[in-house]
Amino acid sequence: MIAAGNNLGKMRATAPLVHNITNYVAMNFMANVLLAVGASPAMVHAREEVAEFAALAQALSVNIGTADPEWGAAMLDAARVMNDHARPWVFDPVGVAATRFRQSLSKDLLALRPTVIRGNASEILTLAGMTGRARGVDAGDSVDAAIDAATALAQSTGRVVAVSGPVDYVTDGTQSYRVSNGHPLMTKVTVMGCSLNSVIAAFCVGQPVLEATAAALASYGLAGEAAARIANGPGSFQPAFLDALAAQTPEALSEGARINRA
Repeated sequence: MIAAGNNLGKMRATAPLVHNITNYVAMNFMANVLLAVGASPAMVHAREEVAEFAALAQALSVNIGTADPEWGAAMLDAARVMNDHARPWVFDPVGVAATRFRQSLSKDLLALRPTVIRGNASEILTLAGMTGRARGVDAGDSVDAAIDAATALAQSTGRVVAVSGPVDYVTDGTQSYRVSNGHPLMTKVTVMGCSLNSVIAAFCVGQPVLEATAAALASYGLAGEAAARIANGPGSFQPAFLDALAAQTPEALSEGARINRA
């Protein structure tokens, strides 16, 4: 059993600096999410400085949602620095099935063996070389349809793979967990998944990756449940979610986390 509150407490004690190369849509909310959960955000993507800055950070998250060739090169540079320093980094292959550019960039990033690969079911199926039913950047497949793909991808990379959905699935290719925290309102705010990457990266600093990833998913989902209880819709949900993340205690997370062996 994962004591997710312990993971949250350790992350906050470290307050890691997380370097994010993400999309234009997510930057502001992602930075606020990291501050709320107890980490420190940095949004740096210029290739002229990205490797130098990555060396200062304790973790990295990479999201190809609005990537271009220069941003893609910067992502690769930053990922190499993380690998050189044995620091965790999270890769989100947003809409990988949609274009050849995304597929090529994802292939290059995957070759650098991200610490955690997190995507929706269709994205994980595509990365694993299987056929998914993506609708642009949205999933057309269920989490259960991607379990074999996630396992194969984890085994081929030697890394952790997380499939996001109504019930998340996370595996290292040998051990697997299902995380059932969350609320449907989370799917009505466009940057929720993007911001989750940075939280996973923060949790992975100095902690076992599989357990830390599951704990991050539970923490995020539990905050979503708390926010939904007082929100009237997506607009009021966003600030309520930030407040819930900030107010979440390790004890509340350990009590409320719904993490089960798969």
